Order: sequence, then structure tokens, then C-alpha cells
Amino acid sequence: MTCSTPFSDHHSAEALVRSYLDEPAHNRIEPGSDERAWDAPLVGFARGDDPLFESYREHVDPHHWTPLEAFCLAFPETAATAADLVVLAWILPQTARVRQDQRRERELPSRRWALTRKFGEEINAALRAHVAARLCASGIPACAPVQLKEWARVEGGPFVFASTWSERHAAHAAGLGTFGLCDGLITRLGKSIRVGSIVAQADWPATPRPYKGHRDWCLFFATGRCGACIKRCPAGALSPAGHDKVKCKAYIRSVTSLYVEANLLGCKANACGLCQTGVPCEKGIPAALRKRVAAAGL
Repeated sequence: MTCSTPFSDHHSAEALVRSYLDEPAHNRIEPGSDERAWDAPLVGFARGDDPLFESYREHVDPHHWTPLEAFCLAFPETAATAADLVVLAWILPQTARVRQDQRRERELPSRRWALTRKFGEEINAALRAHVAARLCASGIPACAPVQLKEWARVEGGPFVFASTWSERHAAHAAGLGTFGLCDGLITRLGKSIRVGSIVAQADWPATPRPYKGHRDWCLFFATGRCGACIKRCPAGALSPAGHDKVKCKAYIRSVTSLYVEANLLGCKANACGLCQTGVPCEKGIPAALRKRVAAAGL
């Protein structure tokens, strides 16, 4: 597909994401359904030379890519520098119907939640490919790092499980959210989300980060109170010490994915997400923190 209008500014790139999801055929919770999978997205931008990306080698995994490394894998003959690149990230928020269903559950995911994990993530994958392809067609080289053949999950590192490109950390750098006790990204539209990102050679401005620390929008870290997600976790993978990734993964692979296949979808989906609903950050920054955020001018 060709693009007749160059994406000369970040507003047109944001509109590209929104317009794709506005098309009903692109945003169905399951094939043949008229129900939307995702609400309207949040979109943000980070510069390719933002120091945060270098810091992710320490805080995510030593093998985590910078935007330039990912871009060079896609375009090995590029002469671009980190300063020539931008990361476009988006948040796909769960709908109220999905969140309502999931909120009722205590041990296993709801069918709607499983659908968004399976088909909703397929929409996200198609969106990544669509955005990158449209930008490339307009003369702006772009790639989706998680869709590169070199992208990989990393196990056994300092943080147990990681990957060579973290969508959540890309979104954090792009001003879209901070991390909670369960490692989920808390955004202005809540924690019940999925995330996508691309790297492009474009001179678009960064989105100001409306926070100073990477945990500012989590009630537990901001006030020492809450911990609602701990009670929501059926695997016992959450505690005041944080997120036990081993317990979390074991519960998903040995319990919830098998349940989804046998009882909900007829195929496996690594769905759980109970810690993302029934909590103060389910659909926004916790109310107790909103005034603090506003008073700080962030």
C-alpha cells in the first residue's frame, strides 16, 4: 500500500495509529464479532538518543536493544545515528466490558480477557506492521523491534525473564506510564492494557514525561499503602517485595493457558491479568495520586 501524504509531523503519525483502530474490521474482539477489542489508544514519542534506553541495559537486561541497534538490524546499511531516530509507542486500553468481566474473576481469566490476549494481540501485531509499512512507503524508514527475526526472549539474566526489546519500557520512555508493584504499566487510562511500538527515522518531538520516577503512579510505592494487586494474584506471585516472575509464568503456563484452551477459546493463550483489574489503577492513575500529579504540574 502506498501513502499519498508524507508523515511530516508526529500528529500525522499518531493519526495513523488511531485511524487503523477506528476501522471496525481492524478492531474486533474475535473474528465475526462487532464488539471492539480496544478503546481509543494513547500515543507517545521518545527520541532515539534518550538516555533511558541506555539505562535499560541495567534495569531490563544487558541484551536490551537501544533504538539504534534495533533500527540497524532492520536497515543494516543505514547511516542514521541515535539522534536521527524516534520511538513511537502506543497503549491499547481494555474496554469497560472486558474490564467488568475480568473484575468478577478470582482465579482464572474471563473469556473476553482471553480474547483480547489472543485476537487483541493479533490486532496489535497487525498495527505494528501497518504503521511501519505506511511510514516506509512514505519515505520514512521504520521497523517494529519485536517483529524483527532477531528479537528474542532472554532467560536466566539478572531479572529472570526479559527480552531484547520491551514494549512497556518503550512506552515509559515515551511518557505513557510508570510501573506498578506487579510490573504492569500504569497509564492515564489504567493498567488494563497492551502496548506496541515502532522505531522510525523521523524528526518528531518527544512527548514530555509527566513523571520523575519509574514508579510514580503506583499507590504502593508512592504512599506505602495499597497492595490491591497482591490480593488479586491467584498464583501468590505478588508481595510487598514485588513480582515473582517464576511463579507468575508457572501459573499461566500450567493453569490459565490450559484452562483457556479447554474451556474458553479452543486454543492456548497466555492469559491471566487478574492483577490488572479490581485495583485502584485499573482504568487510570489512582485517584489518591491524581491531585499530587496535578499539583506537581506533571
